[in-house]
Amino acid sequence: MTVFNSPRRGPLVVWALTVQLVMSGSGVYATNGTKNCKLYPDSASARAVLNKLEPLSNKNFTALDTSEKQNYTYVFQLCGDAGGVKGAGVIQVDDKTKKTTVVGSYNETQAIEGSDWVMLMYTSGEKYNEHCSGENRKAYIMISCDRNIDVGPLKAIREDRDKKSNCFYLFELDSKLVCPPIQSQISTGSIILIIAFCFLAVYLIGGFLYQRLIVGAKGMEQFPNYAFWVEVGNMSADGCDFVCRSRNREEAPAYRGVTADTLEEEPEERDDHLLPM
Repeated sequence: MTVFNSPRRGPLVVWALTVQLVMSGSGVYATNGTKNCKLYPDSASARAVLNKLEPLSNKNFTALDTSEKQNYTYVFQLCGDAGGVKGAGVIQVDDKTKKTTVVGSYNETQAIEGSDWVMLMYTSGEKYNEHCSGENRKAYIMISCDRNIDVGPLKAIREDRDKKSNCFYLFELDSKLVCPPIQSQISTGSIILIIAFCFLAVYLIGGFLYQRLIVGAKGMEQFPNYAFWVEVGNMSADGCDFVCRSRNREEAPAYRGVTADTLEEEPEERDDHLLPM
């Protein structure tokens, strides 16, 4: 192509190709993480559980076990080579002999989710020599909810190998990544009441300021729409009186008071002029 023959554009093309290679390489690296785990069996729900733990990938977590005569150091990595051992999700390192044993492989991973925990299971580890009928080792990593920390230290809980089969290593890790979302404690009715109270407060305060500062009202006249609310109160009182009173309004009262004016003595009429003389 003529592009490579041009002395001026040649370095630019080489530089562009170099940038492309670097970006493509970084893109391949970015796809690593939980996608490296091979789920058995593979399902959309299990893959969603692993995707939730993506921030834990590409990190080595170590734990010490000094419960027996020999001291061990365990290294765990989410869907990655623990301690640099190819295909190993969890390894065991003898602190004295420096021997490394693969406890579990991320090539066969199971992921189970609970309400506030996630259980990872790495199987296909190295075979036992004398225990558990020589079956393959497997590791269980219990990741529990703790909203106060991003991720806590790895803890080696126990190694259950005193039986013929189904032996396992149990580890524990705390993280807020597996915590359920906090549900709102406010009900719909409470939200409606809060909104209504806010509107009422705006109406009263705004109306008071308008009446006082703009209209120049004093006293009770500062209350917004004072005449309207007085009329509403009177009508409410009349309605309550009409509904709640037990007196029959159509019946005439049994006794009517006599006014003081009727009790006054009427002036005596003089009819003497009608008598014959």
